[in-house]
Amino acid sequence: MAHERLLGPGEWEVAPVDGGLSAVGTLAMEAAADLAARLRGVGLGGRPLGVEVTPKLKRGAVRAARTADARRRRDTTPGFTRPGARTDPEGKVSLTPEALALEIGQRWRGQRVIDAGCGVGGNTIGFARAGCAVTAIEQDPHRLALARHNARIYGVEERIRFLNGDARRVVPTLEADMLFVDPPWGVDWDRSHTAVADLPLLEDILEVFHGSGRFGYLVAKVPPSFDPDIIAGAVARAVFGEAPGDYRRVKFVLLEMQLSVTAVTTPR
Repeated sequence: MAHERLLGPGEWEVAPVDGGLSAVGTLAMEAAADLAARLRGVGLGGRPLGVEVTPKLKRGAVRAARTADARRRRDTTPGFTRPGARTDPEGKVSLTPEALALEIGQRWRGQRVIDAGCGVGGNTIGFARAGCAVTAIEQDPHRLALARHNARIYGVEERIRFLNGDARRVVPTLEADMLFVDPPWGVDWDRSHTAVADLPLLEDILEVFHGSGRFGYLVAKVPPSFDPDIIAGAVARAVFGEAPGDYRRVKFVLLEMQLSVTAVTTPR
């Protein structure tokens, strides 16, 4: 379960509390200090995570754990791994790590997918490598050119249709099995709580998804601090990193929604 990977080794007693979870465990001082450092300032599911340690940690243990955590963060799951792949400043921050993008793509193998805001192509390439037929939309022509270049590096350019435009206007004209959106989080996104209003592109794409009836599923990549309960029918899954520096960190949350179709029959 997600909380086991997040908390790490130990005997944990997990119980529901006020709509969330409470975990109580017994750890060595070094492990407790490491956990407190790793979860400091982190929010999950729309609420900040709190760590209470009894007896109180010594200052030296706290400093050592925070230093070790800062060093560990340098070894994170890479974005692109192939030589020649290019990104930009925004891509360096927002790019879905290659291994995780491919994992997401495998879930939709062989399906028709729309990437509403493809950026430099991380998720688009993950879908294409998994055998999906992808339509990638990007408003910034420079970023679209980077996405096309990167798709060529990975040998999947022929599986992708690249469209330059505003996804809000383009998506309603298309049709696919799944509509994917990784909305910009912004540099200063709130690590403790994120709402739909903080992600304008997601807010607009949700309206398109429910209003058009052209897509079977919607999948959204949102910050760990996003509250999934505010979106009716959304199933949330925490996605962790694969490298030592982010193996126990929630990189992002995937929200999956299926279009609800109500059949109306007319009496004969």
